[in-house]
Amino acid sequence: MDPIDRPTLTLDPAGMCLQPGQGLAQQIHAQLKDKILQGALSARARLPTTRELAAALQVSRNTVVRAYESLVSEGFVVGRVGAGCFVADIAEIAKLARPSSGGLPRSAELAEHAATEIPQTAQWARLQNYQTLSAVQGPTPAFRHGLPALDLFPHALWARLQARFWREQGRPQSRSQRRPGASTTPSLSYGEPAGLPRLRELIAAYLSHSRGLRCSGEQVIVTAGSQQAIALAVLALVEPGDRVGMESPGYRAAAAALGLSGAQVVPVPLDSQGLRVGALQALGRLSLVYTTPSHQYPTGVAMSLQRRLELLAWAERERAWILEDDYDGEYRFNGVPLAPLATLATPDQQQRTLYIGSFSKLLFPGLRLGYLVAPAAWLTTLAKLRGVLDRQSSIADQVVMADFMAEGHFLRHVRRMRRAALERRDTFLEAWAQDLTPSLPAAYQGLRLLPIDAGLQAVLPLPTRALEAKLVTAGVAAGIELGGLGQVGGLPAHSQEAGLVFGFASVTPAEIRRAVAVLAKAWRPVWGLSAR
Repeated sequence: MDPIDRPTLTLDPAGMCLQPGQGLAQQIHAQLKDKILQGALSARARLPTTRELAAALQVSRNTVVRAYESLVSEGFVVGRVGAGCFVADIAEIAKLARPSSGGLPRSAELAEHAATEIPQTAQWARLQNYQTLSAVQGPTPAFRHGLPALDLFPHALWARLQARFWREQGRPQSRSQRRPGASTTPSLSYGEPAGLPRLRELIAAYLSHSRGLRCSGEQVIVTAGSQQAIALAVLALVEPGDRVGMESPGYRAAAAALGLSGAQVVPVPLDSQGLRVGALQALGRLSLVYTTPSHQYPTGVAMSLQRRLELLAWAERERAWILEDDYDGEYRFNGVPLAPLATLATPDQQQRTLYIGSFSKLLFPGLRLGYLVAPAAWLTTLAKLRGVLDRQSSIADQVVMADFMAEGHFLRHVRRMRRAALERRDTFLEAWAQDLTPSLPAAYQGLRLLPIDAGLQAVLPLPTRALEAKLVTAGVAAGIELGGLGQVGGLPAHSQEAGLVFGFASVTPAEIRRAVAVLAKAWRPVWGLSAR
């Protein structure tokens, strides 16, 4: 680019305003860039020398040099030795700098255009129907679903284990100095995508002891919660355009993850024995089915033994995969946790069954640690997929979790959490019978909570989605958070069943009683009763 014959100072520094306490070079860079995009500085226009602009703005010359260097590196400005700096003569910049036909400032028009230009991919469209739970600031509100008793988390113990990990990182240890049962302290560098070997072995031992699921650490891959485990399985096993089944109503986040591969998610109806295998068979070819047989989400139904055997036979016959999510199996209030499907399977059926678990419902969801159990021969490829997605889980969290399990803290914590969930369930049922059931008018006396034999939530079936929406709105207005099946129960198009989900485990007994009493009062106008 040749400079203009008689260079002039085309920039008026008086129009630039720098704010103290902020990066001066960044401000100069941003304001010059904006002038170029708006057309205030035209192509081939000469900029002031760094000394001239520094003097005019009363900043150091190095500050202006850094701003100019950024503009040069981005292609907005061209520098010529001995001649100075000039606005680049680039067709795209000239196009951006054309006056707006609608009268808007050019920068505003560009922002408006950027805001309305939405990707048109199928994946983008699918994600529009998915809503994540909002983050909780402060105490957990009653009755947010999906949360354990966070108030019982052993903060001091966890902090000690974390502090020990960081101390050991700071001092090299000889083999003789290692703690009994502990391996070499993992490096802070990249780790194995499949997860810390010691943690995987401990998870396998726990599943063998608590679930009767005989597996080894070579079959376990550590994930960022059950959600990622579902995504890993689907991305590895399902082709775009395949059809995959899931229970309806079901877990909406699972439905979203199942669709990541481009598969069509097909609803499978339920009854009192769980997923209806006959209906599953009638749907035709499915490459995979997602199920929560130990405690169906959100209804709480446990799949009968006969249905479990029928489902395993279906998978073998159809050469399909079963993805079993045991998201809260520890919270069984009568008897022991139900055994996974793989424990009932023949050797061939076992190869078609994958098992998912998570620590979110036992410790805290923000930990983001879960696991996927798959055939050992698959682990190398699944680990590669994990490595592609996000490389690995936090080394520090994995080490602390392994220590928490190896030293016996985990099993003690599980027992404590189960006792607390049982107490809070009983409190919820007592408060419901005392405050809510008597407040129901005759037309709604038939409303009954589903049995709560396990888990962290209660479900109240409702006759219509309209009533569901009114009750949710009234609860929110009174400061009570409720989950409507329209929001939490699978994909919107899958089922029109109505109901409410109450998460009772994260709320203290005293707060449960207070919240139920508040709901009873807040719902009176919905029932057509006068407020008291």
